[in-house]
Amino acid sequence: MLATQAMSDQLAPSTSASQPLVTPPELEQTLTLLTSHRSVLGYMLLSRGQPVTIIRHSGVVFEGEQGKKYASAIAKIVHSVQSGLEEVSGGHNEGDDIRFMRIRTKRHEIMISPDERYLLAVLHDPAST
Repeated sequence: MLATQAMSDQLAPSTSASQPLVTPPELEQTLTLLTSHRSVLGYMLLSRGQPVTIIRHSGVVFEGEQGKKYASAIAKIVHSVQSGLEEVSGGHNEGDDIRFMRIRTKRHEIMISPDERYLLAVLHDPAST
């Protein structure tokens, strides 16, 4: 989905830790479009900090403890892939960060769009397209 790739470029950081994330109208439109698609089970917008935190989410699958498990797993996947790429390149991959990942299982597909500050993950049911 091209929408998930464009989202990380549209995020505006909040001015303080206590204020909610301020999102531009283009991002709001994209998130609305994503959630209206019948094959999308939900999305998560996560912080890149440690520990990873859920900034915003949509979809029952990302509620409560299940959402925390997904958030942790997504952060681990991105870290692991980035570390593997650095290892393979001998540490010479400066500026060659992950832009988009797509992982498909028998039941679901998860698309991850990392940014310097955020991770956007979209859970999709490929059988309902």
